[in-house]
Amino acid sequence: MTSTPECWPSLLIDPYDDKPREECGVFGVHGLQDAAALTVLGLHGLQHRGQEACGIAAYDGKRFRSERHMGLVSDNFSGVDVASRLPGTVAIGHVRYSTHGETVLRNVQPLYADLKSGGFAVAHNGNLTNARALRETLVSDGAIFQSTSDTEVVLQLVARSRRTNLTHRFIDALKQIEGAYALVALSNKKLLGARDPYGIRPLILGRLNGAPILASETCALDMIGASFERNIEPGEVVVITEDGIESHRPFAEIRPRPCIFEFVYFARPDSIVDGKSVYEVRKRMGQRLAEEHPADVDVIVPVPDSGVPAAIGFSQGSDTPFELGIIRNHYVGRTFIQPSQAIRDMGVRLKHAANRSVLEGKRVLLVDDSIVRGTTSLKIVRMVRDAGAKEVHFRSASPPIRFPDFYGIDMPSADRLLAANHTHEKMAKMLEVDSLGFLSVDGLYWAMGEERRDSEAPAYADHYFTGDYPTRLRDYEQKNTDKAKQLSLLSEVA
Repeated sequence: MTSTPECWPSLLIDPYDDKPREECGVFGVHGLQDAAALTVLGLHGLQHRGQEACGIAAYDGKRFRSERHMGLVSDNFSGVDVASRLPGTVAIGHVRYSTHGETVLRNVQPLYADLKSGGFAVAHNGNLTNARALRETLVSDGAIFQSTSDTEVVLQLVARSRRTNLTHRFIDALKQIEGAYALVALSNKKLLGARDPYGIRPLILGRLNGAPILASETCALDMIGASFERNIEPGEVVVITEDGIESHRPFAEIRPRPCIFEFVYFARPDSIVDGKSVYEVRKRMGQRLAEEHPADVDVIVPVPDSGVPAAIGFSQGSDTPFELGIIRNHYVGRTFIQPSQAIRDMGVRLKHAANRSVLEGKRVLLVDDSIVRGTTSLKIVRMVRDAGAKEVHFRSASPPIRFPDFYGIDMPSADRLLAANHTHEKMAKMLEVDSLGFLSVDGLYWAMGEERRDSEAPAYADHYFTGDYPTRLRDYEQKNTDKAKQLSLLSEVA
């Protein structure tokens, strides 16, 4: 078997999965019997957002109960006894892929604490860019942390607020944090939801038999038969009680910049995000890609599953047949890692198999949603060639990813991003393809029905491609400052 080029960076994570890791998913129910059981269903709908751990907290009017587990929702909350284990008419839930804090049970959410006002549980999708600075201040003031998750900073800030009303204490905490967040929280009287002022992470409001539901995506509402009511607006805090829903807007109004990668990869294709069908947007990405980077080929083949809608769009836009030339095995766990290097090199075949009847003797164009490190892309290209393809061309339905993320997506640092370190020609050579093409930033905005103007703040958080971050990166800036000081001291000693 051909070895991986020495110029590839060494890998410390699952070598079979070259996708940016999903951030997290949150869900909340108020005023329905068996709220925890409904939350289980909602989390099933959000499982694509995090497969590392899951948890639920429920309140029955007298007592809080919670369960947190490593692994999938189906592995931990199956069966008919969830409602008896976690009784109550209000509940919140969380699915997790860790982007901050180590992979241990103490970091699994929802996080819970007994406050002066009563029990309080919180679940978070996103990442706080000043969590380190806040944590250091809190610890200096005597706070005791039980986890390494940035979400606990929110819990600590609520606990230490001098405000008397829980809603005001929650808002007081939000005013001190920076970065991206969609939060659901539960007290003995209230279900709360909050979205960061830029709306980077999604949060929606739905209804089931008149009862309010909070969720990261509409697909979670579909899972329980709930109807979509509206988006929680950027910077909005909603407080749900037996008396109804209060809406608070404690932040100065700024132009929202929701995460554009929700449309590129993270959201489920059947979800509606900010009024747009994810599936239709991804098809339009493929259509525009066919205009920007056409190729004289026999067949369009998606890299499953995330490349399918864009490949359909490319096929329609180029009038070239669409075929399933790669078949995905859905029964391989994300953590399946073999000790042998030879087995690791074959690892992509555990998840993807070539459909020789489609590929043999053909000029093949592969379409994927994005290219991050490129390691899996290379293995797929080789697999397609081994299946007899005469030519292999590759198209990415997103622009080149050149900058890391700090808002809750576990994306490699810049030194591991293929496009951040190599020219277009070098990338094509490293991927061993006959041609390589990326959707332009303008093309991505076209697919969104928008236009990116240099004279205005962009409509989306597109920093992965442009380096234009919507917020300050306080912890990152401080880390680099500290590093520069250390290097300066070392040079003085030398």
